[in-house]
Formats: sequence, structure tokens, C-alpha cells
Amino acid sequence: MTEASPRRAAPRHVSHVLVRVHDLPRAVDDFRAAGFEAAYATAPEHKALHAHIWFPAGPVIELLATPPGARWLRLPVDLRFGRGAGARMVRWARQEEGFCDVALLVEHAGLASATAGLAQDGIPCARAVRWSRRRPDGEETRFAFSYPRAGRLPFLVTPYDPPQHPAEAHHPNGARAMTEVVLGVRPDDLPAIRRLTGGVSGLRLQEAETTAVRAVHLAGLTEPPDPALLHGAVLLPADATPVPPTTHGKGSTTS
Repeated sequence: MTEASPRRAAPRHVSHVLVRVHDLPRAVDDFRAAGFEAAYATAPEHKALHAHIWFPAGPVIELLATPPGARWLRLPVDLRFGRGAGARMVRWARQEEGFCDVALLVEHAGLASATAGLAQDGIPCARAVRWSRRRPDGEETRFAFSYPRAGRLPFLVTPYDPPQHPAEAHHPNGARAMTEVVLGVRPDDLPAIRRLTGGVSGLRLQEAETTAVRAVHLAGLTEPPDPALLHGAVLLPADATPVPPTTHGKGSTTS
């Protein structure tokens, strides 16, 4: 389909924002020192590569460490997760600490049709991959995901099964929910980003040289946490001034 008449996407929601860290246990300790409850996603904790900062509802923050040697595993990752996945993981592994990606939520039944529709609109995606993790409490978490081949575009993920959001989350710094994700967008990526996000709320698009998450706003924060503890992430109170620039050169600042 042409850019002038893109297929209309179903509205989506942000699932989680990923923060690349070099040392997951240290990052978990630092985020806890910054006033967040941080929970390891897998067992055993000393070998875990993922940890979450949960809120009772809505998007969450995921701390991510990459496996040893991941920067050299492009081909094996492509073979396992589909074309394009390897370049994305290599980028995660090679970049400095900080935001490395954002995931958009798609219902289980809609993942295959979403990727097929995106492919028809010129946004090819790797195949849908079913995955599971063993949590520290011994329970299994199941979900599926698909990566667009363009490695800077947001990827698609299904809800965790069983659901993981806690009934309550008491972050000592007062954080209650993620209200907005500020996504820098390279102008050439803007049509694909708008097609992918499908009118998602809580996502602000800003023109940038590179497509990447720039900041996350959190309800309940009275002041930004100590940046020295955040491993490159920019976490701001919900009413904080947006990270400049605040407008995109092509239309609305929101998708």
C-alpha cells in the first residue's frame, strides 16, 4: 500500500520500555536505591537477564542485560527468532546503558494478523515466537513476540500469561504509573511508527536523528530520581517539561 493510504491499525498500548544495563544485579540494587521496587523476572536470580519495575496497571519498565557474546550472535539469533532479530539484539549488546527499545501490546489472537498487515504495508516483521520464562517463585510466564526487521522500530509482544501486574505496587519514591513515553523518531521512520502504534495513547513522538526512547514520565514522582542510579534511563515526574524538541516536523506530536 502507498504511504498516502496506509492500512488502518488497531489501537495498541505500550507494554514496556526496555533499559539496557551492563550488570543486572547492580542495576536492580541501584533502582531500588532510587526508590523503585525491582523484581527479577527469572530464576535463578544470579543468572537472570531481565528484571521489572511493575505498576498495578499499564506499561512497565524492564531492565535488560544481554548474554555474554551477544554482540557476535546476529546470525544465530536470526535463525532462532527470525530475520531482523539478530541485528536488534546486537544493537542492544553494543550500545551504552539506557533505553534500548519499546514494546507494543498485541492480544494473543491478533499477533499473526498484525504482522501480516504490517508486511502488506511494507513493514516486514520476523515470525511470531512463543516464549516462556521460569519466575523466581517457580511459576512459568508465557508470551509471544515479533520484531520488525527495521531494528529501531518498536516491536510487538502479547500479554504475559498468567498476568503479572500486582494488585498493588508501593514504590518508596511515590511512582504509581507510567503516563507517557517520549519516543524520538527519525523522519524517515515516521510513517512506519504511525502504522505500528495505531493511535496508542501515552506515546509522544519527537523528531530526532535516531529513533529511540528519550524519556519516560511517571505519575506520583515529586522529583526525578538520582540520575546516577538510573543507568542512563531518563525518568521524570508526569508534569515535568517534555524533553525538547517537543514537535515533529511532519504533523502531530502524537501518533
